[in-house]
Amino acid sequence: MEKLKALGKLGLKYLYRYRRRYGFLLAALTFGFMVVTFITSAKDGMYDNVYYTAQSHYTGDLVAVGFNSLSFHRLIEEEEINTILEAADRARLNHRQTVLRTIYSGSEGAIYYLGTALQVRYVLGCDWDSPGESYLFSRMNFIERDEAFLGDEGIILSAAVAEQIGVRLGDRLTLEVPTDWGQRNTGQFIVQGIVQDSSIFGFYKVYISRLSLNRLMNHPDSSASIVGFFFDDTGSAEQKRRALHEALSDQISTGPLVYNREELDRETWIHWEGNRILLFTLPVYLSDVANLLGAMNLISYFLYGMMLVIILISAAVTYRLILHERTRELGVMRVIGFYGGDLRLILWIEIIILGAIALAAGYLLSWLLGRALLLVSFSWFPSFEIFLRNGRMTVLYLPRTMVLNVVLVFAVLFVAALIPSLRASKKDLPGLLSGEPI
Repeated sequence: MEKLKALGKLGLKYLYRYRRRYGFLLAALTFGFMVVTFITSAKDGMYDNVYYTAQSHYTGDLVAVGFNSLSFHRLIEEEEINTILEAADRARLNHRQTVLRTIYSGSEGAIYYLGTALQVRYVLGCDWDSPGESYLFSRMNFIERDEAFLGDEGIILSAAVAEQIGVRLGDRLTLEVPTDWGQRNTGQFIVQGIVQDSSIFGFYKVYISRLSLNRLMNHPDSSASIVGFFFDDTGSAEQKRRALHEALSDQISTGPLVYNREELDRETWIHWEGNRILLFTLPVYLSDVANLLGAMNLISYFLYGMMLVIILISAAVTYRLILHERTRELGVMRVIGFYGGDLRLILWIEIIILGAIALAAGYLLSWLLGRALLLVSFSWFPSFEIFLRNGRMTVLYLPRTMVLNVVLVFAVLFVAALIPSLRASKKDLPGLLSGEPI
């Protein structure tokens, strides 16, 4: 241990002595790690924005949606809700939260305020106090919000809706939605929140209580359209969907598993009798977006690989030149009693310390670049809003991604330094002292 400590101090000393020669390698590593970190963090941030937006809109990582043969509206009655929850327990989903929502989606919903009418595409009936809803609303960007919120008379609007009809916090407006049989029901609601949501799901969307929406649509008070499950491990959602389908299919009428939007549309238009439950994960809803994310992944992986290759070539060439200039010094160290293994250890310690400095500097530069990116608005980019949060691109530094980046960069650096350091430590003493190329 004492020997290792002494060699470590010596490696640090030599790194400081040859800092100018290591300068180019340090710059290459710093720049390379900055680019690698920024690429992966921006990709993770974009995916997180897409996933949260879809998770909030579709209500969960795994959702059970009720379809009624006599209506285009979605409906799950109380007995069926209990059956689904019992099946979830039998399937051991281990879900973090469960959310019930009633949903109206269509072209016949409208808001009226002071003689102004505006069509709304989505009316979401929520249980304000449920833990799952609290999580979803906590991530929303409220422009205005009534702290005494929320009751059965409260309504939350997107900023786009509020701006078009000129409504403000505390104003009373009229919401109209159709029933299953085509009649139109209206209700009076007080604006208790305005949300800044520029995603493709955010425009023309309003939130009211589930009880209020059920009564407007003439649904039973305790019914819902969706039972959504949230998981800590979102990657296991598909596996848990299959488990829930198996546990549920012998209890109530359950449709087949579908895997993309085309299959989903086909299943919702076929004829059946009574109520039927379909199970979806977010990739089913987002299959088209998933293809775009896949293309983005290919581009990011290509850039990622190119930067690693650049780091490898820069490190290999620079490190070999540095060792060539230090050949005689290494020979002298051998003369005064250092073994080949000692030389290799000193050289590797230099590289490890250099890599740690470069990675820290690269991370800092990437963080600064990410902060600067927050100042740039991408709202002008058509259809790009789904990847943004409040019109801004965000970067997300996930521990798993960061550890992988560090490991890969150190692996590349080690490969670049391994062969030259082995050749230098094993070279014969006369060759070292005479300054022969390594």
